[in-house]
Amino acid sequence: MKIYRPLLLMLLILTGISWFSHTKAWKKTKALYLPKKQIEYQPGTPTREKMQQKVTGARKFTQQKKYNPSLCFLIDMSLPSGQNRFFIYDLKNDSLKASALVAHGNCFEYWLEGRRYSNVVGSGCSSLGKYRIGKAYTGTWGYSYKLHGLDSTNNNAFERPVVLHGHSCVPENEITEEICQSNGCPTVSPGFLQQLKTIINTPAKPLLLWIYE
Repeated sequence: MKIYRPLLLMLLILTGISWFSHTKAWKKTKALYLPKKQIEYQPGTPTREKMQQKVTGARKFTQQKKYNPSLCFLIDMSLPSGQNRFFIYDLKNDSLKASALVAHGNCFEYWLEGRRYSNVVGSGCSSLGKYRIGKAYTGTWGYSYKLHGLDSTNNNAFERPVVLHGHSCVPENEITEEICQSNGCPTVSPGFLQQLKTIINTPAKPLLLWIYE
């Protein structure tokens, strides 16, 4: 019987490791603390087609509402969080200027599986819809931008508050795993926030940010 105890112990350890690797605790640990393996994704046809649909809508919206007609920000929440899904789009020249990672809300769960959206104050979830990027300020998350929800799905953004800010848990490059989650804010990497600052702080007209799925 003693001969089989080490094998049984090893089996139990391997079973435990296998189980833990599928838990929310492990997923959050990987996202926050473990080294990241970088990768470069190629956006598929559905992603590009969806973006073009939003670009058409954004161009019409900016003209009607007198927003900045040259640029807009698009966030496709249907994409994996380790893949670039925050897009800076040049409406004037009809071209993609840059893209980066962005976190989605965890709805105040330890680790949110999939996606869930809410406009409720205190929900901790991301909200879909169009936003006007407001004034910059320095708060809990450092340099941030107020966001004003323009649709019925996100018109509580300012009150919640949902803001655009950076955080070191968001990698600068695409990775194979999921990234950290926020409490509802579209959170980007510190480096990308610096790039956004040069854009947001320049134009006189307001900029459109559109989060969709």
